[in-house]
Amino acid sequence: MTDKRIYQIGLTMINGVGDILARQLLQAIGDAEGIFAEKRQTLEKIPGIGSLLAGEIKRPEVLSRAEKELAFVEKNRISCYFLTDETYPFRLKECPDAPILFYFKGNTDLNARRIISIVGTRHATAYGRELTEALLKDLAQAIPDLLVVSGLAYGIDICAHRNALHNQLPTVGVLAHGLDRIYPAVHRATAVEMLSTGGLLTDFPSGTEPDRPNFLKRNRIIAGLSDCTLVVESAEKGGSLVTADIAFSYGREVYSFPGRVNDEHSKGCNNLIRQNKAGLITSASDLLAALCWEVGKSALPVQTELLFTNISQQAETNPVLEAIRRHKEIHLNQLAVELEMPVHQLSSLLFELEINGRIKALPGNVYRLT
Repeated sequence: MTDKRIYQIGLTMINGVGDILARQLLQAIGDAEGIFAEKRQTLEKIPGIGSLLAGEIKRPEVLSRAEKELAFVEKNRISCYFLTDETYPFRLKECPDAPILFYFKGNTDLNARRIISIVGTRHATAYGRELTEALLKDLAQAIPDLLVVSGLAYGIDICAHRNALHNQLPTVGVLAHGLDRIYPAVHRATAVEMLSTGGLLTDFPSGTEPDRPNFLKRNRIIAGLSDCTLVVESAEKGGSLVTADIAFSYGREVYSFPGRVNDEHSKGCNNLIRQNKAGLITSASDLLAALCWEVGKSALPVQTELLFTNISQQAETNPVLEAIRRHKEIHLNQLAVELEMPVHQLSSLLFELEINGRIKALPGNVYRLT
């Protein structure tokens, strides 16, 4: 019996087929193996595929490359997460451009109860490093099982990873290359240490070089894995701002530390706050309050627990249903503002209401009563 992972890996190695087209193929055919077994004429009729891409799917080299990658994965005890797997991180699965498959080496729960991404400039100042150090020290005391995600890059990224490790917090680095190397090489010791209480994650196969476009692509994973993205320090332009924009587009929480108005290293953070793309925080307590993460209590804040217990009640007694009823149709972000509730918590409530048939999800994160 052929290992199904060969077909799953193969799906990521078809020239011209990215994550979105791969999703369409899966929806049309059902599973990765079926895609490679399907007749070319049938593949050509799938929207977005056509004769050219159907030909690429049928190239025997695709599965040959996948077999070699699977051998590398098994030899190095790397885990593969495919989009339809039950273990695939649920936060990431919500993102429309989430990787069909990614590779992970490490020892942590990617569906951890609370996850934050910390990003920032590669040219971190003493101010940025001190903020990161203080933040993670205080967060570790409040939430000992918090998972910290970043990109293993110079500056704020590596500062976040190292301070997470120092405070016994699990931390995951999202890479812009395959797991056959570490870039930058000077961070290898930290990367190895992360494997025991965290890990390394990438959607790039072995042999992939750390080329510039890959860093921009991997940012969607940093944003998608977590409940919120925190920008510690950033100039007017930079990869961390791209990550913040992606997180904002996903409807995730984004926060930033402010800086002096004339400080070049804080212009990006100040702009995020000014554009209402990020909430302003000055400490770990600010972040916990903004996320409604009540320390020392149950996983769900009291307000959320009360709403869950009222799911089966009438709209008049359920704040979420009542708000949707008033507007007839309302966007997720507007609803979150009105209810003063973080988007990630509200999304869970909306999903529960949708499952129970009380509301209907419309395109563009808009909801209405059924």
